[in-house]
Amino acid sequence: MSGITMGPAPSASNVTNATLFFRRWLKNPLQMGSIIPSSPALCRRIARHTVHGPDQMVVELGAGTGVVSRALLAAGVPPERLIVVEIVPEMAEHLRAALPGVTVLCGDAFDLENVLPPEVHGRIGTAICGIPLVLLPLEQQRRFVQAVESVAPGRGFLLYSYCVTSPLPKDSLSLLAKREAWTPLNFPPASVWRYRPTG
Repeated sequence: MSGITMGPAPSASNVTNATLFFRRWLKNPLQMGSIIPSSPALCRRIARHTVHGPDQMVVELGAGTGVVSRALLAAGVPPERLIVVEIVPEMAEHLRAALPGVTVLCGDAFDLENVLPPEVHGRIGTAICGIPLVLLPLEQQRRFVQAVESVAPGRGFLLYSYCVTSPLPKDSLSLLAKREAWTPLNFPPASVWRYRPTG
């Protein structure tokens, strides 16, 4: 008899998340930062550094299968105050089913001025980016920064990344950068960065 103790079998939800995430990665690797969803440890750190006032929204960009979204809800973000923007229709459909009460918009995070309803412009406490911006050329990175600024002026955004140093060229993008958290428990180890406009 083997002396190996088997852990609990993965839940159906976890298997579905991983399968959906991997299929999306196969279709477009540049839209994904990893081939597997973020770990619970990383998601908790992102949620811990998310701030919003009583009349503010939290916007998550590139939510994938919703693991960060669920951590935000578990940390106390009311579902009616969470807006998720996902460009892939299949993923957006999955998120609508998985996140009752959350507003899920199928749209481009680089066009937030048109994707987000006008009534939330200027009312965003934290924007969270799950898009691998480090893989994009500078001009695309600049477009993203401008898109966030158009709806959340002066607020900046949180970006989670596998880079130990700043994943974005902060000086070229006129940003202040601060690494808020790091977790070795994610695979690969990941950091949470906060970026704000210098102006």
